[in-house]
Amino acid sequence: MVQDNDKARVAKRKVDEDLMEDSEAVNLAADWADISQGLRKDLGHQLHSQWIKPIQLGGICKETGTLDLYLPTEFSANWVNDRFHDRLQLAWKIMRSEVRKVRISVHPGRRQLPELMLDNGRRPANDGLDTSVIAVAAGTIGDAGFTSSVGLDPSLTFAAFVTGEANVLAKNAAERMAATEQPQFSPLYLKGATGQGKTHLLHAIGHAYLSAHPRARIFYCSAERFMVEFVQALKANQMIEFKARLRSFDLLLVDDIQFIIGKASAQEELLYTIDALLAEGKRLVFAADRAPQALDGVEPRLLSRLSMGLVADIQAADIELRRSILESKLTRFAPLDVPDDVIDFLARTITRNVRELVGGLNKLIAYAQLTGQEVSLNLAEEQLTDILSANRRRITIDEIQRTVCQFYRIDRSEMSSKRRARAVVRPRQVAMYLAKVLTPRSYPEIGRKFGGRDHSTVIHAVRLIEDLRKRDADMDGDVRSLLRQLES
Repeated sequence: MVQDNDKARVAKRKVDEDLMEDSEAVNLAADWADISQGLRKDLGHQLHSQWIKPIQLGGICKETGTLDLYLPTEFSANWVNDRFHDRLQLAWKIMRSEVRKVRISVHPGRRQLPELMLDNGRRPANDGLDTSVIAVAAGTIGDAGFTSSVGLDPSLTFAAFVTGEANVLAKNAAERMAATEQPQFSPLYLKGATGQGKTHLLHAIGHAYLSAHPRARIFYCSAERFMVEFVQALKANQMIEFKARLRSFDLLLVDDIQFIIGKASAQEELLYTIDALLAEGKRLVFAADRAPQALDGVEPRLLSRLSMGLVADIQAADIELRRSILESKLTRFAPLDVPDDVIDFLARTITRNVRELVGGLNKLIAYAQLTGQEVSLNLAEEQLTDILSANRRRITIDEIQRTVCQFYRIDRSEMSSKRRARAVVRPRQVAMYLAKVLTPRSYPEIGRKFGGRDHSTVIHAVRLIEDLRKRDADMDGDVRSLLRQLES
């Protein structure tokens, strides 16, 4: 009888434990749904679907406070760990106080899925991802303080950075900051919209500076990472060590400084760190998606430090720069043939940022390789629907005509007139060319917008301007200027 009672108690305890585990799993799933939804808003649908949505929840270790997150392949686990670890860990710490650490890996019992390989057996370097949230090893607080690993992406160098009118100032300023001689300005503040190359330049500065100063100590992190380390040091009563080690670095690289907005204690610590490093002639580089003066919630003293050096603006890449970037990336896929009309199509239609542009190219080539199809204009239109629709800003023929007339200082009525004077004909032909390049309108449709002209007249104008751009630098310059105006 006693033995039966013992068995019953054991069985009941097992049922209770199972119920507790089930309840904990349900609570974790609910929290993850909230966190995932927030990340979807921050990162966008494409990044979220590709990297965050496949994450599966593991359990929480009660002793260490470690939460396991699992991904289907080693490659995806490493990628998410590098790019999103800090953001995931911070989100879980806010959601559940018992979570002290997030560990991202492949499920130990899961069979590895085949991973996509590109030329020469390499995995695809997905430049379409948000590298502004890379987790940096050079900032981990522990018993020994900051570790010595810098955490720079080896592919993000000055040699790999394609320069154009939109980013030449920032590129030259970044090279000066990394040079052997002391720069004339510090700090350097890189300002540009998402995906325009700020993070690339930060990594490039780190690589070049290490090359010139092999024994240098570099600290690279996002402002979000800085916040995490600051809070951890504060909780662990290690603020003295945190300050000492932070100020021992020769080069400080802080990305996405806009995320430090409103954090008074962290702002104060960053302010004192800037002052200490500048006093010792150290180098500082910050990057943000807006100018220092537009950083709401930043105290005036820190604002003055951020803007006291050089603020280098990175403008949106124009069509020529976008085309050059695509052509530079194609060297990774040689001898794969990508037709010129596909490159021109991508450069004209994916205009929001460079990261999305290169991501579209990578996706197109990966699809072609996996399915054995040739890269073509039709394939690009079919497989990049989401990216293209998000980037497409409808430029009208009326807008083109108005812009061309203002540029050449002629009356708008000349676009439809029958006059044959050269001062009128050439701008009209340029407008027809731009209408074909920037709109989906057919030749007959364009002709009707230019005073009912025949489609053969439009074809002649398009071919003529294409030929003149190759032979006449002035004409090419005019068209480039008009393209920038219309796409801005």
